[in-house]
Amino acid sequence: MKAHRSFSWKKELLAGVTTFFTMAYIMVVNPLILADAGLPFEQGFTATIIATIVGTAIMGLWANYPIAIAPAMGLNAYFAYSVVKAEGGLTYAIAFSAVFVAGVLFVLLSLTPLRSKLIEVIPDNLKHAITAGIGLFIAFIGLRLTGLVTAHPTNLVTLGDLHSPKVVLALIGLFVTLVLLSLNVNGALFFGMVATGLIAYFTGQLSFEKGIVSVPTLPEGLIVSNPVQAFSDVGQYGLYAVVFSFLLVTLFDTTGTVLGVSKQAGLLVDNRLPRAERAMFADSVATLIGSVFGTSPTSAYIESASGVAAGGRTGVTALVVAVLFGLSAFFSPLVSAVSGLSAITAPALIVVGSLMLGSVRHIHWEEMDESFPAFLVIVSMPLTSSIATGIALGFISYPLMKALRGKWREAHPLVYLFAALFAYQLAFLPH
Repeated sequence: MKAHRSFSWKKELLAGVTTFFTMAYIMVVNPLILADAGLPFEQGFTATIIATIVGTAIMGLWANYPIAIAPAMGLNAYFAYSVVKAEGGLTYAIAFSAVFVAGVLFVLLSLTPLRSKLIEVIPDNLKHAITAGIGLFIAFIGLRLTGLVTAHPTNLVTLGDLHSPKVVLALIGLFVTLVLLSLNVNGALFFGMVATGLIAYFTGQLSFEKGIVSVPTLPEGLIVSNPVQAFSDVGQYGLYAVVFSFLLVTLFDTTGTVLGVSKQAGLLVDNRLPRAERAMFADSVATLIGSVFGTSPTSAYIESASGVAAGGRTGVTALVVAVLFGLSAFFSPLVSAVSGLSAITAPALIVVGSLMLGSVRHIHWEEMDESFPAFLVIVSMPLTSSIATGIALGFISYPLMKALRGKWREAHPLVYLFAALFAYQLAFLPH
């Protein structure tokens, strides 16, 4: 492929470091959310790293894509609050049985052509919309994390306090990053984070009070040690809807992210993704392994787009991310301090979001049956904080609009099938 022939070790390494720092927060946030379900923080921390290393290493070594895999934000909250805390008498160990079963089904599904076929049957305009929607989503995440936009009781969001030290630091980081990008500096996103981190340290916003090094532990051992018991738990507690939700959401979350990031990197060939089944297999194995040690389902990470923007084009980028996560297992206080100050990493998300939004120019806005489903995808991703929900609304509205205009044959039968599944999931299952 053309993108692979322009391989550069420097760019791939910088891309890996950039992706790592923009998604390092998951090592802190994910175990904190799972702790609300009763899982010890140390267990969740180590399990998060193990799942990330497994999925990302497979993505790099076998699929050869610069995309990182880690426990999905949203699904961890669904696991903790909608499954464990909402179901009377359900322990986190039993809930992880549902994650394990979903992981097994994912692996089996990834061995079939269905997941890779799904990427091919997604209408072109929805593909462009998914990329743009993800761009808006991660830009909004960056703006919210830095405090540049904050919650408002009537307008939902409003401009944040521009005098806040965190906001000022984020604006400086954004400015430095834009200057470096304008000067065509390789690794501009990463060097922007380094500069912001140094400013934060010397202004007292970044400190390392808890030290630098710690030893990773798994206080609970293996959460799921008996596969037969896991399937038995799903049947005994009637967790079929939970397994279905994990399957459907993660399927499209990963599909959408892989598609959006790959399109940004120019890795699609004739609008198809080579080795798509390998990319999906990486995600499914990570979900399966993660459940054994104690973490919620994994997904491809939208923050991988920051690495692509920094020049990442091959699996080397993903391998760098996996190695850094492995090293981080022994440096949790350091990682916690850096990732805990969002002003360091969030400017990269804002910039990448602006770059991904450019795909809207390829959408056929003059045709309502093409443009409105695309619009729903783009607007709903940031407003619902869910890639899968945005894709769901696009899949539901696309065949509906085609049918209303007498063009029902233009939508692939699989699109109709998933439209029905998504409609059922949105209407009757928690999400």
